[in-house]
Amino acid sequence: MGKEWDIVEVLRHSRHDWLNKLQLIKGNLDLNRIDRAKAVIDEIVIETQHETKLSNLQMPLLAALLLKSNWENPSFKLEYEVLHDSESIKVDDAGMTNWTNSFFLCLNQSIEQFQENHLSITIEPQSNGVRFFFDFSGIIIKRELIEQFLTDPTVNVVVKEFTENELALEVFMPR
Repeated sequence: MGKEWDIVEVLRHSRHDWLNKLQLIKGNLDLNRIDRAKAVIDEIVIETQHETKLSNLQMPLLAALLLKSNWENPSFKLEYEVLHDSESIKVDDAGMTNWTNSFFLCLNQSIEQFQENHLSITIEPQSNGVRFFFDFSGIIIKRELIEQFLTDPTVNVVVKEFTENELALEVFMPR
């Protein structure tokens, strides 16, 4: 599924991210942009809440993939949101993680590098499973790679939208 991360590498990347966020806050405070500094802090709080909800999903493989994704996928920026806290829902963590990792690899090969490419994943726990919404915006240059990937029958994917600038998918993983 990719590179194995040791604890030192994880801490190094995490520390780098936190230092960037602190510098952004400090820079805005130095410029007397108090409202912007507060907004950055609010963004950090929301991001941390989503990390907590993701960690509590009882899908440790998927959580690890998403938490380190921005360190491994320089072609697109990933954001994720878990809609609400849920009690432990047992779904196929390995299956969903493998599919998502393969999707990331396919996306990296299908989009124009060094552009404003953005992937948002919304995770909605439900009583009978978990629903995942993948929304990509950016520049898709190899549509045929994505089309081929989406024919894989191992995961039931519903394509909501697919243009040269957007891709919206829905995946449901039952209990």
